[in-house]
Amino acid sequence: MSNETAKVDIDYTNEQVPQSARRGFWKMFMIMMGFTFFSASMWVGQKLAEGLDFWQFLGALLFGGALLGAYTGALGYVGGDSGLSLDNLAIRSFGRYGSYLPSAMISFTQMGWFGVGLAMFAIPVATQLLGGDKLVEYILVAVAGICMTASAYRGIKSLTIISFIAVPCVAILGTIAMVMAVMQGNGSIIEQFAVSTTDLGIVGGAGLVIGSFVSGGTATPNFTRFSKSGKMGCIISVVAFFIGNSLMFSFGAVSSIFVGGNDIFDVMLKLNLFYAAILVLGLNIWTTNDNALYSVGLGLANIFKMKKSTMVLVAGLIGTVMAEWLYYNFCGFLNILNCTLPPVGIILVVAYFTNRKAFADGAEIKNVNWGAVIGVIAGAVVANFMTWGVPSINGMVVATLCYLAGCLIDLRKE
Repeated sequence: MSNETAKVDIDYTNEQVPQSARRGFWKMFMIMMGFTFFSASMWVGQKLAEGLDFWQFLGALLFGGALLGAYTGALGYVGGDSGLSLDNLAIRSFGRYGSYLPSAMISFTQMGWFGVGLAMFAIPVATQLLGGDKLVEYILVAVAGICMTASAYRGIKSLTIISFIAVPCVAILGTIAMVMAVMQGNGSIIEQFAVSTTDLGIVGGAGLVIGSFVSGGTATPNFTRFSKSGKMGCIISVVAFFIGNSLMFSFGAVSSIFVGGNDIFDVMLKLNLFYAAILVLGLNIWTTNDNALYSVGLGLANIFKMKKSTMVLVAGLIGTVMAEWLYYNFCGFLNILNCTLPPVGIILVVAYFTNRKAFADGAEIKNVNWGAVIGVIAGAVVANFMTWGVPSINGMVVATLCYLAGCLIDLRKE
């Protein structure tokens, strides 16, 4: 019995998560909240504060959050209802070999953001401790990389533990610092927002809100597959992503207004909360980084047919070694890649709701679904080069049309 138990894959890399392994509302809610706690989202908060007044800021959060919630909520439902990871969903919608494209895309982007996240922790902390000593930066990157890789290696149970520690800590300490900063500012929060220097507009602000996490949100099924139902997966995704992202945007906006920065870390330093600032920064990045690396492990496991845990170690090592280079040279390219993932997510959703039989056990699996593959490529091109509208939504519309056209062609062949 003990030998059989030892062989069980608690992360169900290549199969459906059984009901016996599903988790309750609060465990899943904390995991999804922690996933959204990403310091890069605060950069968006800074841009929102610079281009919107207070009421426009709220409008952008609501409008952008609603559209982002619709996308991630649909993916959350699909994950919870099917019990399948993004990569297993891709096998059934893109084909056995066609699934390598979305798996490679999610792995590449999430590994890149993992490395960037390590540098986002190490660089400011090293600057505050020893004036930016490079050796200290490298040591901090290494230590953080080992810790975050370890939690992703241990799988969903470890992600849950980290989230239960980090989410309340970041939310409470960050909110306290934000309120203290506003109280010490000149005038009310509405007056402080009124000094914005550009005219972004609500639609433009909503586009930034959507773009900030639509890439990471594509990996939603990797976590909601552990929900007890599709309905729970949908509700948790919508609520957690809206609350978590709104907090990050608010932290970034207040940081911009109060200290001219883009991270609550800067605000806490200004308030002489040095150790709390390091704690919040570290936990904030940790909750997103281990989730990102977990997704990388699943994606690479699909491509190379190796254990998820082995792929997590390989990806963690690469991300850690390349962290500083990624931070200084790759952020712009990662933002371009962010536009390539929404077409993947929308095709998974459309495929699931239009042909659920293809996702049942024993269903015939194609080698390549060319409509899905072409949809992702065309959607990515449109998202990156069309200047009108919201890039990620443009990409999703084109991807959907290409996928459905491919389905019609297949039906006529039959």
